[in-house]
Amino acid sequence: MFYITGCSLDKVVKHHGVHFLENKQKKITITNVNKNDVKKILGPPSTIGTFDNDIWVYIERKTTVSDIRSFGKKKLLLNNVLLLEFDNRGLLVKKEFYDKNQMKKIKFSKNQTDVLNKKDTFMRTILTSLKYKINDPLGKRKAK
Repeated sequence: MFYITGCSLDKVVKHHGVHFLENKQKKITITNVNKNDVKKILGPPSTIGTFDNDIWVYIERKTTVSDIRSFGKKKLLLNNVLLLEFDNRGLLVKKEFYDKNQMKKIKFSKNQTDVLNKKDTFMRTILTSLKYKINDPLGKRKAK
């Protein structure tokens, strides 16, 4: 009889970003909180706008290895994104929360425009990047 020690049948879950982002973001309301309040609730942002420090991005991502039959292929469990926009006084003026299902529904235009608003460009860059991560979590798909 053989015994295998050190092996576990429990799935390994990798968690990146802010834990329980969906629940924590409910505590944040527009015009009632400022940047300091957000930092107390969520901690420092995952990303701050490249061109504009008034946009903060918080990310929560959870993956696991699906099962033995898939040969270690990762399965995306959670992919939450919270976009916060602040005014020049540091008060929250806009809040957008996206989960995995909502991001799949976002339609991206195939057309390109020469001139874009800098806030629109930053949010488009973040959402496009997340779209690629949803479709190819391990980055194994070949570039076209």
